[in-house]
Amino acid sequence: MADVLTFTESGIYCPAGDFYIDPWRPVDRALITHGHADHSRWGMNRYLATDAAAPVIRHRLGEIDLATIPYGEARRINGATVSFHPAGHVPGSAQIRVEVGGEVWVASGDYKTVADGLSEPFEPVRCHAFITECTFGLPVFKWLEEDVLTAQINAWWAANAAAGRTSIIGAYALGKAQRLLTCVDPSIGPILTHGAVENTNAVLRAQGIALPDTIRVTPEMKAADHPGALVVATPSALGTSWARRFGPASTAFASGWMALRGVRRRRAADRGFVVSDHADWDGLNTAIKETGATKIFATHGYTSAFQRWLAEEGYDAHIVSTEYTGEDMTEEGASATDEDAA
Repeated sequence: MADVLTFTESGIYCPAGDFYIDPWRPVDRALITHGHADHSRWGMNRYLATDAAAPVIRHRLGEIDLATIPYGEARRINGATVSFHPAGHVPGSAQIRVEVGGEVWVASGDYKTVADGLSEPFEPVRCHAFITECTFGLPVFKWLEEDVLTAQINAWWAANAAAGRTSIIGAYALGKAQRLLTCVDPSIGPILTHGAVENTNAVLRAQGIALPDTIRVTPEMKAADHPGALVVATPSALGTSWARRFGPASTAFASGWMALRGVRRRRAADRGFVVSDHADWDGLNTAIKETGATKIFATHGYTSAFQRWLAEEGYDAHIVSTEYTGEDMTEEGASATDEDAA
């Protein structure tokens, strides 16, 4: 039997259905796992995504031909049957199940297996072949329990507020920023947001996702206007004049890369909180086991090390080159190496 999905210079392609999954070059029909820029790109003739992912995708890409599908609904596209299933990565994110002639393949997109109270919880999908990310595909990556992480961040913010400092934390505008907002304690002080974060907040609030009250940072805003505030910023805004307006401040990064000592040192931030919207080592292995798949394709992250591990575990494991970035180290200001992971 021919492969259900193939790997081309434009992206992951289904010959029977004549569609692509998260293509990085313009194609006719694109099935999109979620709204991050490395997975949903402008230039496709037709798009299909979940109902919950569509608002952010439209916000980012503008006027596009975007159809939507609920989680779990089977839809026939030419010679393939497809369905979208929760990936737990960000609101609306999905794994895409593709069935052709009784053979089932699943493309994971990005995912995490631990519920965060914001995204739809990850749902294992049984299949014959699984295309998995492995952004954090090394044993050193192991995430904290959500309540422990929440306590750490709130304690840092409260201590800064008591000392008269602003707390500035860097996080992705879609997903991680809102995850932080749902776990912090608003009674500690006001919560300010970078414009990119607040624009995404507005999209998610409009589709019924509950977030605490936030205040958009404006050009004239000063630290004295909101003493003891928590500022949720994009990572690229930290260390710039935008951040310096807040006067005495403590800065932090929220990233899975903070698990690496070398990255923490080079960030030169006061704190690094180990938090990610991707699966850690245990999550990757658990997800793969629960699919029941025997053939695994590792697409982005520590692909070589993870492929070797899977092969040792008895899987028919392969590496596939893609243009997905996972938790982008450039945006996070990191440049992880094997030495960092030591």
